[in-house]
Amino acid sequence: MTCVDLAALDHALNLLPNSYRGPAGVAGVVKDGQVIARRAWGYGDMYRHLPMTAQTRLPICSISKHMTCALLLDLFGSPDALDPLLPDLLPQFQGPLPTVAHLCHNQSGLRDYWALTVLHGAEPEGLFSQEDGLRLLGQMKTGHFPPGALYSYCNGNFRLLAELIRRASGQDFGALLQSRIFAPAGMQTAVLAPDTRTPLDGVVGYEGNDEVGFLPARSGIYWFGDAGVSASLDDMLAWECHIDATRTAPDSLYTRLSAPVTFADGTPAAYGYGLRRDVLAGYEVTGHGGGLRGFTSFRLHVASERLSVVVMFNHEASAMRAAWSLMEAALGCQIGPAPTPASGWDGLWLDEARSLLVKTQDTPAGVRLGYAPSPSMLCPASDGTARGLGLALRREQDRLIMERSAENLHVAARRVTPLDWADGAEIAGQYQSDDIGASLRILTRDGASYVVFHGLLGTGPMERMYPVAQDLWIITTRRSMDAAAPGDWTVRVARDVSGGVAGLTLGCWLAREIRYRPGA
Repeated sequence: MTCVDLAALDHALNLLPNSYRGPAGVAGVVKDGQVIARRAWGYGDMYRHLPMTAQTRLPICSISKHMTCALLLDLFGSPDALDPLLPDLLPQFQGPLPTVAHLCHNQSGLRDYWALTVLHGAEPEGLFSQEDGLRLLGQMKTGHFPPGALYSYCNGNFRLLAELIRRASGQDFGALLQSRIFAPAGMQTAVLAPDTRTPLDGVVGYEGNDEVGFLPARSGIYWFGDAGVSASLDDMLAWECHIDATRTAPDSLYTRLSAPVTFADGTPAAYGYGLRRDVLAGYEVTGHGGGLRGFTSFRLHVASERLSVVVMFNHEASAMRAAWSLMEAALGCQIGPAPTPASGWDGLWLDEARSLLVKTQDTPAGVRLGYAPSPSMLCPASDGTARGLGLALRREQDRLIMERSAENLHVAARRVTPLDWADGAEIAGQYQSDDIGASLRILTRDGASYVVFHGLLGTGPMERMYPVAQDLWIITTRRSMDAAAPGDWTVRVARDVSGGVAGLTLGCWLAREIRYRPGA
């Protein structure tokens, strides 16, 4: 077991405020069941000069997900116990339903409901109530892959889990978290605070950066199961100490949460029970991160070293990278290879099976891959491949082969020729999706194209549309109800036998292959 270099760890902590710039943050490290580092800097409210402290409660964002799963296991023993209740929450779903275990492991195939809020006409700062969440989930008719086949991140999975727990227990979800999770772990001030309009302890979340400045973030979302827990750094360090204290008990919640998970075909899965399973610098690591508008968070646990790291910001810098830097300092390791310049990888590709665009770009730091909501950086290798965490690329003539092992996904994308301009008037008009019960309208004005979405949540703001290749367009969604917007939506135009527009297929990594037909 590695001895921690406390001087190196202290230096790494000193670097965080300048390396991850923003109003404030907190970070801490647990080793062998003891808190060995604890730091809070900056201001929770820049206008009122409110200091950030280790006792200030912050949204822990999607870290909440594994606590939802822990509560499920603690109350019911197995996800299977709740399977009979799931059909009532997905009454319109066609085809095989996912199991509750599929929800826990992000293998349900359900499209992410935060991505779908865009297509249902949400305003980014609008109100999204507890009832809206159930309504949006309940109208789902199809998924974007068979349950158990693949991994796809879906916040709605955990919203459903929380509702199932509430219905099966007949008790308040927040009260259950308090009595069954927070209290046993010594998380003295942690609570479920689902309404993002009223952050606790006067803390403000900020959007922006040093280039454009920092502005208070506005959000009106009600989180429940997929997020919603607020906790201080001291609360989170207590949770990590509790994990260490119960590490040898075979029935401990974290041991059960960390158990191996597979896909339906028996392939090991890198995600289960609200936890990622990664190998970083040769160490097996479990953890999770998250972001709400104005906040980011990340925690990781290295069981073999009895080491945990927690980082939380009230701004949108990468808490994951910050946590990695503390792990590197504590264990004297390096996560990932050094940046390597890439050459010859520039290209635009189409994943035809999922109707999603793929973009590869040479950079001095490696190959920049655009496919999921956030770009990934891959390191080119001497064998002609490029590799990253759970990712590998290779080229075969006019094809880009992408292996996404963490998702159990193989992609063979064909090269497409970029366009500088196309006339959007040809596809302008009204379209309806029977898949999700929503509509869109494409408009053009003096050579520029726009789209407006309408659905359960109203009529949203106009979004820009840009042509990228023949019969391929992108819609650049940079703001949505959730902090991490869906990113670029791919719009693929379908043609009839005479060459006319027969419809559209629209999708992003979080919500794929949504079909629209012409007409209201």
